[in-house]
Amino acid sequence: MHNELTEIDIQKMKEELDYRRITLRPQLLEEVKVARSFGDLSENFEYKAAKQEKNKNEKCIRFLENMIKTAVVIRDNSDADTVGLYDKVTVYLEEDDEEETWQIVTTVRQDVLHGLISKESPMGSVLMGKKVGERFFVQVSPDYGYYAQVRAIEKGTDDGSVALNRY
Repeated sequence: MHNELTEIDIQKMKEELDYRRITLRPQLLEEVKVARSFGDLSENFEYKAAKQEKNKNEKCIRFLENMIKTAVVIRDNSDADTVGLYDKVTVYLEEDDEEETWQIVTTVRQDVLHGLISKESPMGSVLMGKKVGERFFVQVSPDYGYYAQVRAIEKGTDDGSVALNRY
């Protein structure tokens, strides 16, 4: 499996990886050592908690390494009048009779509660390449889908302002 990421996604992941390896790993190892010195490990909550945090960090390091190793760099090649990566799109949802505005981002930056949807989500994948005024169908599951229409497109770029998801 390959992860479709922008160059900035990869750069941000490398920065996170460096932080976890160089800064966080030694701190967590020291916390484990200190907690171990408290005595009986079978009833030492501090030791168990420190060990869990250390293991969580190691898991995140492996995850980031794998994401970077399997990444395929993507770029936005959309036309000026079509929806592309990092564009803000206003969509009219016919079923709800309301408009929503979302920014299309890579999966590692999605945050639906803040209006950031993945280009791989049901809505995001259908929106890619659409033009203002186009009506389209979003298939959410085998049993449910809905119609929507593109109302506006505000072109965007990957300026790095959208943060990565926490690991």
